[in-house]
Amino acid sequence: MELQQLVDRIAAEVTPGGEVADYIPALARIDPHAFGLAVATLDGEVFGAGEHLTPFSIQSISKAFMLALALSQDDDVWSRVGREPSGSPFNSLVQLENEQGIPRNPFINAGALVVTDHLGFGAADRLLDFLRQESGNPRLDVDPEVAKSELDHSDRNRALAHFMASYGNMRNSVDVVLHEYVRQCSIAMSCADLARSALFLARHGIRNDGTRLLGVSGAKRVNAVMLTCGTYDAAGQFAYRVGLPCKSGVGGGIVAVVPGKCAICVWSPALDARGNSVAGVDALDRFTTLTGWSVF
Repeated sequence: MELQQLVDRIAAEVTPGGEVADYIPALARIDPHAFGLAVATLDGEVFGAGEHLTPFSIQSISKAFMLALALSQDDDVWSRVGREPSGSPFNSLVQLENEQGIPRNPFINAGALVVTDHLGFGAADRLLDFLRQESGNPRLDVDPEVAKSELDHSDRNRALAHFMASYGNMRNSVDVVLHEYVRQCSIAMSCADLARSALFLARHGIRNDGTRLLGVSGAKRVNAVMLTCGTYDAAGQFAYRVGLPCKSGVGGGIVAVVPGKCAICVWSPALDARGNSVAGVDALDRFTTLTGWSVF
């Protein structure tokens, strides 16, 4: 089956379900029935269905790209954050206290705050420049309404950052880190944009212009952490159903990587209890079942 026929079939078969993320007011107003799917192949060709050109808030999907940027700079970030699945909610304070201010992995909120802190002031702009180049869309930008809404409701993230600061695991001020973190999560992109942007992970670290962001080992490590930690505390179930490195966000998007073949992005804002898109998980399950493409 050709890829365009495949994505059309999946879009016709999935049914959005769940609830939108209402704890960020700007996200609570998104149509819960929206659905988009895009597959970008190694040569940059994109096959899309549904609302695959509609921009949405990438939220925690940004964490995968931020980790890649941090690792392209140095490996020191691993002295400040772990690589193990959390088994706890993505904004848990309890786990952070038990582990003395060292987040379990870079994809829970505390871990992403450490990665943002590691990149320092201007981290969000650095990410935005990278995504504009990889997606080929120079118009990508931060959604100011989402950013303000998220910053106005960031008490838990502020508490996480201050708690880590008390253990000496923050280098910049909490206000600076939160500002950068909120801006990176509030970048608006379409499924097509995100699928193109994630292709460097399918190419083992090579960007769309042929330059290398990460070595083969670095790309492998990002993909490995995405597989084990990329879907909050549902990573085991996700690996069981989908079998691909993925990173989800509460905006309803999920980015998936098939090393050596393609990158995929699916978007549907209605979430399950763990914060993952219900229709997105279903679509990726169908994709790997129909193609036989997985890492297993």
